[in-house]
Order: sequence, then structure tokens, then C-alpha cells
Amino acid sequence: MSEDLKNQDEFVKEITPKSIDFSRWYTDVIRKAKMADYTPIKGCMVIMPYGFSLWENMQGILDSMIKDTGHKNCYFPMFITESMLKKEADHVEGFAPEVAWVTKAGTTELEEPLVLRATSEPVICTMYSKWIKSYRDLPLLYNQWANIIRWEKVTRLFLRTTEFLWQEGHTVHRTESDAEEETIKMLDVYNTFIEKYLAVPVIVGKKTESEKFAGALRTYTLEALMSDGKALQMGTSHNLGQHFAKVFDIRFLDEDQLEKYAWQTSWGVTTRLIGSVIMVHGDDRGLILPPMIAPTQAVIVPIIFEKSKGQVIEKVEKLHQNLKAKFRIESDTRDEYSSGWKYNEYEMKGVPIRIEIGPKDVKNNQVVLVRRDTGEKIFVKDEEIESELTRLISDIQNNLFAVAENFRKKNIHLTDTYKEFKEIMENKRGFLLAHWCGSAECENKIKKETTATIRCIPIKDRDRMIEKGKCICCNGESSERVYFAKAY
Repeated sequence: MSEDLKNQDEFVKEITPKSIDFSRWYTDVIRKAKMADYTPIKGCMVIMPYGFSLWENMQGILDSMIKDTGHKNCYFPMFITESMLKKEADHVEGFAPEVAWVTKAGTTELEEPLVLRATSEPVICTMYSKWIKSYRDLPLLYNQWANIIRWEKVTRLFLRTTEFLWQEGHTVHRTESDAEEETIKMLDVYNTFIEKYLAVPVIVGKKTESEKFAGALRTYTLEALMSDGKALQMGTSHNLGQHFAKVFDIRFLDEDQLEKYAWQTSWGVTTRLIGSVIMVHGDDRGLILPPMIAPTQAVIVPIIFEKSKGQVIEKVEKLHQNLKAKFRIESDTRDEYSSGWKYNEYEMKGVPIRIEIGPKDVKNNQVVLVRRDTGEKIFVKDEEIESELTRLISDIQNNLFAVAENFRKKNIHLTDTYKEFKEIMENKRGFLLAHWCGSAECENKIKKETTATIRCIPIKDRDRMIEKGKCICCNGESSERVYFAKAY
């Protein structure tokens, strides 16, 4: 065995195969690719430069999409007073187990305890009640990028940590229809962002009363299937109705000179989207990143022999200079690592395209392009490199989505009996389309007995789901199927 192949084998052995332990594989990939790491602070992680670069790319795209819909960025404090939090009973109850309290400043006891935001409704609504006085102040379309603190009992890198990063929009409207239009509009923005840029197919639907956001009128969700058959909530959009407006006294004088309570929405996604990209696309060799969000879209790796080293390095550097204005591209000319070792490092990091240049390639005026998603090698003449890279970036992006969508389709199961429901959940997982009578009792019983939850009541392609049937739990009347799954 050559030294390069030996290095490749050793590199891969450091990752637990997905089929043996998916959870361990997930952690191995993140740490080996240097995306994030645990800290001595329980439940907290460091997002390392490579992981943060991925988040910055995602954030930049989504931020632009949010601004294109007329929203403006702002920033609210992370501290919320106890009196603000306790104004809304459902809200307090929903977040109470996760709230972190601040009771001292140095050695001085605070007159009123503070909480670190688990979500920002209390402080934002307090300010909105101060700012909004007239229908002319509406709609108010604000968004913030911030950190959130939730005291989680069980944590997992990116998916669930004590502190995480997110984006949260909070808007105020004159009418219920305006608020509903906003809620669906932002749901569609998320849908486009997740499918087009992350290459992750989602199911769009509404949460049940038991699963909706505390205090909301309606909660809409985007649900994706990870490659272990478990679901992940990718983002939510809430029609808050007038509930928070009445609690925090957000009123305005309308055109008819009557004072009315405002209608509100909130919507957000978090760094768990990074986790979804890893779990949907990754394999036993590491990450596979969609080119549209990858920190590095292509890496140039020279194949070095002492006699031809100068010519090869010269070509590498020239190519890098020619391409860096149009692509996120790197070159790796380190002497201390072999080309085989580098191949595996960049495969581990999920770089979509590897560009190999050796002495034969210099002589033949060509390069070799290697796709991370399929492993295909393509010999390309120098004058065609730019156009071929452009084509491959599009093709890889589309292929990743197609593969993920095909996996999801194969793992959507239709069932009409509770016995079969339990068997599928135990042995196959995936999404289960089943009838439900609409009662919280059946929903809770299913969750308790199978750990599966209703991920959503579908709102897209709903005509296909509306049919009369029997609830899989109680055999009562049901008018439509809903999506069940075990979830993160």
C-alpha cells in the first residue's frame, strides 16, 4: 500500500461509520473538520472559523432575502426583567425550564432579577408598546441577528446548545390578514432559502395546538428528514395574533379614529441549520457541503515531484489568481503534507471540488477536477476551467438536493394501523403519514408510547392529504393525514 493510501485509510478510521453510531459519526465529523468544539462550560460550544464561515455565508444570503422583503435589522438587549417575562403566563410556562436567571451584579443583589433571553418577545413587545401609536407607524418590520440562552438538559453540537445563534423577525400589523400574509411570506422565504441554498428538501405545514409556540395564534414550520430517519425542525413562522399586543398594551389609533390592538408575527432560524446540512449530506468520509454556501467551493492541490515542483507551483498560483475573483477558492502548497493526505482533509471538510495539478497536467495544459459528491474525475483543458467550475457548482448543488429529496420520498410511509405505525417507527423511522382525530389525548398517547410527534399538518399539496379515515390511535373519525416522526 502506498503512503498516500495508508494516510487516507487512517484519516477515515477516525470517523465512526454512520451505520454503526450516527450520533457519534455526527460529532466525529464536526470535530475532525474543525467546525466546532465543546468547552469546559457545560452545554456550550465554540464555533470554530470553518464552521463560522459556513454560518456567515448562510447568514449573508438569508439576511439579503429578509431585507428584500422590506425588513430592517436592529438589536435588542439580551437582558429581560422578571416583570416583563411574567406579564405573559403561557410564555413563562413555555420557557420556564430553560430560563437562566441573573440575580447579582458583582456582589450586589439586583433589585429585580433579570433573565437572559430565551426568546425576545417580552423586551421587544415592551418597546413596541412605546413606539407604536398610529396606523401610520405600521407595518413595523424589524429583524435581529442575536444569541439566545436556553438551559438545555441534553445538548448536541449545533442542534441544541445552551447558547446558540439565531435570527428572529418581529413584525406588527394593522389587521389579522396582514399578519397572516407576513407569516406565510416569511415561511416561503425560509422554504426557498433552505431548499435552494442548503439543498435540503422540507415539508411545510402547521403545528398542532400542543406543539405551537407558547402564546401564538398559529405556528407554521418547515420539517426536514435527516439521513438517520429522524426529523429536524428547520425554522418556524408564528402568527402571534393580538395576544402579546393585549398583554403588553401595543395599541394604535386607526384611520377610523378608533384605538385598536395590533397584530404581530415572529419567525426565526438558528445555527441548527448547520447541523441539518451535515446530517442530510454527509457521508463516512466527512462533510459534503452545498457549493452555494461552502466556505471553500474549490481547492487546488498540487502533486509534487522535486524535478517538476517549480512548474507545478507556478501553475497552481496562476490558476488561483485567475479564479479567486469568481469563486471561493484556495490552494494548498504546504510541503509537510502529501497530496493524498490533503485529498482526505478536503474531503473531510466537504469542499465541493478538488482541482489536482501534477507535472502531466502542466505538460498537457489541463487540470483534473474531482467532485466531492460523486467522486467523479473530469479532465479539463486550461481554457475551459472557469466554465466547467461554474457548471459543476450548479450541478453539484442540484444533485445534493435531488439525492436528499429521493431519500425523503423513499422514507415517507403511509400507514393506517397503530401496530404498523409502531413497527415502522421502531425499525424504519422516516416520516409517517397517518390519520389523526385532532385530539390532544391521542397526540400525547402516541408521543408517550412511540416518542414520535406530529411534525406538522401539511399546508402544501394539502388536497392530497385530505381524505376521510380513522385515527390510528383511537379509531375516531379523521378528515386528513398528518406527518409524524421521531425528531431531534
